[in-house]
Amino acid sequence: MARIYIPYGSVEGQTAQIAEYISELIRAHGHQTETADLKRSGHTLPGGFDGVIVAASVHMGKHEGYVTDFVKKNRGELERLPSALISVSLAAHGEGEEAESYVAKFGEETGWHPAHVGMFGGALLYTHYNFLKRQIMRKITRDKGSPALDTSRDYVYTEWDGVQRFTEDFLAGLAAPSR
Repeated sequence: MARIYIPYGSVEGQTAQIAEYISELIRAHGHQTETADLKRSGHTLPGGFDGVIVAASVHMGKHEGYVTDFVKKNRGELERLPSALISVSLAAHGEGEEAESYVAKFGEETGWHPAHVGMFGGALLYTHYNFLKRQIMRKITRDKGSPALDTSRDYVYTEWDGVQRFTEDFLAGLAAPSR
């Protein structure tokens, strides 16, 4: 049985939901997990874990600074342990090139280049935004050519089957003999 740490940064809650879903999947496979909201838990990677999955959302073209700080501070441990990055953005719902550029930029900023990277669509949560943010997000959405313009509802783009496959692939990597 492995112990997996899942630190995350989430602004509007979709990345937190993804982190919790991954935690549930890992527990269903007989392992132990601990999720941690990096906004509240600090920047130290606790000991005693066999793997780490860092999850971060992208806003305004960047991952949260506190997630970047966590990775910089713990890069040595992240490179020693089996680890993965999950990047959550609206761009991951589209063609993927923009989402890939966010991950590449994160790697440049932190020096961490994990073998396992998952890019998943986030959510456009109009009903959670204040008036100004709702209008800004609608304009950005319209400018990108998306039909998701009805601000009376939310749009969730996370492909949960993909999150499940990613998690199972990560767990399979833990079980594989080291070479």
